[in-house]
Amino acid sequence: KVIWTVLVTILGYASSLPVGEDALCTAEELAKYRIIFTGKWSQTAFPKQYPLYRPPAQWSSLLGVTHSSDYSMWKKNEYASNGVRDFAEKGEAWALMKEIEEAGEKIQSVHGIFSAPAISSGTGQTSTELEAHLRHPLVSFVVRIVPSPDWFVGIDSLNLCEGDHWMDEVSVDLYPYDAGTDSGFTFSSPNFATIPQDTVTEITCSSPSHPANSFYYPKLKILPPIAQVTMVKIKKSQLGLSAPFINLPAKSNEIIDTVS
Repeated sequence: KVIWTVLVTILGYASSLPVGEDALCTAEELAKYRIIFTGKWSQTAFPKQYPLYRPPAQWSSLLGVTHSSDYSMWKKNEYASNGVRDFAEKGEAWALMKEIEEAGEKIQSVHGIFSAPAISSGTGQTSTELEAHLRHPLVSFVVRIVPSPDWFVGIDSLNLCEGDHWMDEVSVDLYPYDAGTDSGFTFSSPNFATIPQDTVTEITCSSPSHPANSFYYPKLKILPPIAQVTMVKIKKSQLGLSAPFINLPAKSNEIIDTVS
């Protein structure tokens, strides 16, 4: 009876343990992808306070990582790391890259870092390649919204592995996030540190609920996507060849409602 009780306790404890998002990946060891980031931040789609100069609307370089569930670059409703803060506020990548490298060295949770060039306007495309690994099938990245206090877009731990195979293609609409480290309301707000630091939150058409907020569109139900990312698996026959730049068809994201 004692042995049975102990066994049931152990099994109950084991069943309550979190299962990593990448635990069931049984696909081939490596997969390469082309990642294409498309900016959709136009004056037509986002007319309020749209930055036209000093500086005009644009995107920073893209910084990403392939990793296991043991690592997290950023997460909604959690505090941004110092590296993410520096990147979201100033576009400085050194601290974030150091955090990624340290995670890879300590717990072997990172497979590789990848980056793509900045986009000098609110609309446009940039791309690069990434390599996912059997034990590191998750993708995370950040792109800073320029200009902004500490706003960015990105993906947190997207799993490219589906059981015994890698996904051929995946597209995700992106929406703005606030890193929670600067209290500015508008694109051109001066530096005003948030003390104490807040968590990472999604910016919506009604939150922050303040007329000064550059993304405040109270007549809308949701904001249109400000960007989009697509990841396309590179076939083995294409490896070693220069991947063509993929010009994805632009999907409309213009605001239909009349806004001031």
